[in-house]
Amino acid sequence: MELAFTPEEQAFADEVRGFIRDHLPADISRRVEHDLHLTREDHMRWQQILGRRGWHAYTWPVSQGGPGWTATQRYLFETISGEMNCPTIQPFGPRMVGPVIYNFGSEAQQAQHLSGIRDSTVWWCQGYSEPQSGSDLASLATRADDHGDHYVVNGQKIWTSYAHHADWMFCLVRTSREGRKQEGISFLLIDMKSPGIEVQPIPMLEGTHSFNAVFFTDVKVPKANLVGEEGRGWHYAKFLLEHERVENSNIGFSTFALRRLHRMARTVQHRGRPLIEQPLFRAKVARVEAQLKALEMNTLRALSSMGSGSSPGAGLASSLKIRGTEIGQRLTELLYEAAGPAGQRLDMALAHGEGDMDGIDASVRGAPANYFWRRAMSIYGGSNEIQRNIIAKQVLGL
Repeated sequence: MELAFTPEEQAFADEVRGFIRDHLPADISRRVEHDLHLTREDHMRWQQILGRRGWHAYTWPVSQGGPGWTATQRYLFETISGEMNCPTIQPFGPRMVGPVIYNFGSEAQQAQHLSGIRDSTVWWCQGYSEPQSGSDLASLATRADDHGDHYVVNGQKIWTSYAHHADWMFCLVRTSREGRKQEGISFLLIDMKSPGIEVQPIPMLEGTHSFNAVFFTDVKVPKANLVGEEGRGWHYAKFLLEHERVENSNIGFSTFALRRLHRMARTVQHRGRPLIEQPLFRAKVARVEAQLKALEMNTLRALSSMGSGSSPGAGLASSLKIRGTEIGQRLTELLYEAAGPAGQRLDMALAHGEGDMDGIDASVRGAPANYFWRRAMSIYGGSNEIQRNIIAKQVLGL
C-alpha cells in the first residue's frame, strides 16, 4: 500500500530531497549509513544547517517561528530524512521542552530559550527518571526547596540522555509533599553550568556513551526558571510525554534501518546466493516491512491530531511507542542475522566511527553494536511494560 500525495506534497518532498542532497555533510551521512556513534558536533552541525533553513523546529507552528507544516509534510520530512541518511534530530529541545515553553512558559522564558532551540545553538536534556522513580515517575524524590527568590535543588537523575552534551536541562522536582504524589511536582529549567551539578557517564554494552547519572548538590535555580505554576509540573510532564511517545514511534530510524536491511540482504551471500533470495529470510523482511507501513499510518493519525491542536491521547501515544520500538528492535535483529558470522565480533572502533566506514563490510561489522545499543529502545521514554499498563487503564478501563 502506498500513500497518495497531492502535487503540492510531491513538490514539497522534492524540495526536502534537494535540500538534503545539497547540504548534508558527506562524513555525517557515512556515519549514519552504518549506524555509527555520532558526536555532539555531528548532531549540532546538521541541526544548525536545518535551523538556518527554518526546519530544525519542524513541528512548530508559524506563530512560534516554525514552518507550520501539516502532518503529511512532517511525515514526508521524517521518512525522507531516514531514507537519505540524516541524523535523527535530537528531540529534547524542539519536540519536548520547546512546546512546553511556548504553551506554558512566561514571555521572558520564551524570549530567552525559543530562539536557541529553533537555531540548535543550545542542547537540552531531560531530567525525569531517578534511581527509584523510573517507571513510577510520580514518586520522584529530587527536591527543590524554596529560598525566597530561588530554589535549592538536591537529588539525582539517571539515564539522562546526552547530559554530558547539554547546556540546559528541563527537570521535574518536588516542591511539596502535600496531597497525592502527582501533586507538589514542579517543572524547572536548569542551567547545566550551575555549581553543584555533577554528570557521571553510564557506558553502554557496546562501549558508547549516551546515558548519564546527574547529581544535584545545593544547586541554586532562580524562580524565574519555574515553568508555569508551582505544583503543576505533572500536568506539563504528561503533555510532554504524549508528544515524546509519538516521537518514539521511530519512523525515521526504522525507515533508514529497513533500507539498510534491504541493501545488506541483496549483498550478503548465503550458500552462493544473495540472502534476500532465501524464502525464510525474505518472509521475515516482508513481515517487518508490513508492520512498519501500518505503524506509519497510525503515526500519521497522531500527527494529524496534534496538528489540529488536540492531544493524540495517552492510549494512542503509548501504542505508537510500543510498536515503534518493537519494530526498530526487530530490524536490528534482522540486520544482525543478515551479518552472519562476519558480524559476530563487536568492533568497538567502528562503533565509535573510527577506521574504514565504506562499503557493506562496515554495515556487517557494525551490526553487533547497533543491536546492543537498540536494546534500550523499549526502555527509554517509559518502558513498554508501563505503556501496556497505561493502555489497559486508560483505554480498556482495567
